[in-house]
Amino acid sequence: MREGSREPPVWAIAPGEVADRGAAFVAETVARAGAGGVVVGLSGGIDSAVSAAIAVRALGPRQVRAICLPYRTSNPASLADALAVADVLGIATETVSITPFVDAFDALRPGADPIRRGNVMARSRMIVLFDISRAEGSLVLGTGNRTEWLLGYTTLHGDAACGLNPIGQLYKTEIRLLGDHLDLPRQVLDKAPSADLWNGQADEDELGFTYADADRLLHHLVDEGLRPRQLASLGFAPALVDKVAGRLRAQAFKRRLPPTCDFGRPVPDSG
Repeated sequence: MREGSREPPVWAIAPGEVADRGAAFVAETVARAGAGGVVVGLSGGIDSAVSAAIAVRALGPRQVRAICLPYRTSNPASLADALAVADVLGIATETVSITPFVDAFDALRPGADPIRRGNVMARSRMIVLFDISRAEGSLVLGTGNRTEWLLGYTTLHGDAACGLNPIGQLYKTEIRLLGDHLDLPRQVLDKAPSADLWNGQADEDELGFTYADADRLLHHLVDEGLRPRQLASLGFAPALVDKVAGRLRAQAFKRRLPPTCDFGRPVPDSG
């Protein structure tokens, strides 16, 4: 796959297999937790749409509840797209504005830059989702992908927080393939990725490279363990390698549990 291309890469996981494995994971995790279903923040973007579709495949539409969480400056098209996804999946929705949360915080801590305010928005959304999950005995469904996780393009205790995540090990490129396979609304599959945290915000503009380029590079760098010289021989620009590898190193703390003093006590496994 050429840099900038949206052709499926040869390493991408088959979407049908992914959908089945993701659904089995959701069904097993929910059953093991004794939960009544899942609650998902439906943003109008492809990641939350795919996660919700997998959950519906696993649990049926009645056990999947979608919450739309706009801020007053959010693009109205995002809410419209989220509702279109919910309609296709047959799931119930509720819209909860996070404007009172964020504006109250702004009044206490004025002058925050867009990234700080965006973090407050992401964490406010999770406050709502986790409260609903507690009230209803459900689990919060994660919607973050592998590309974001590796690059640290996520908010700790915000969009990175969840009870389970069926797509967390899938690159953005694979999410697109899966969205096609699941017949999600075309406008959601084709839109430019955005967290919609401020007017005009676009993921790829903020990152400084495309998801297609990042995914291919991360696959070779992380999954295959190639070195920068080997990456250059595959045609990757040194500036892109430096930028992606730099984020990978700098954001590593987001991929780890908080450091804890070790007293040698055993940690139970997830089984």
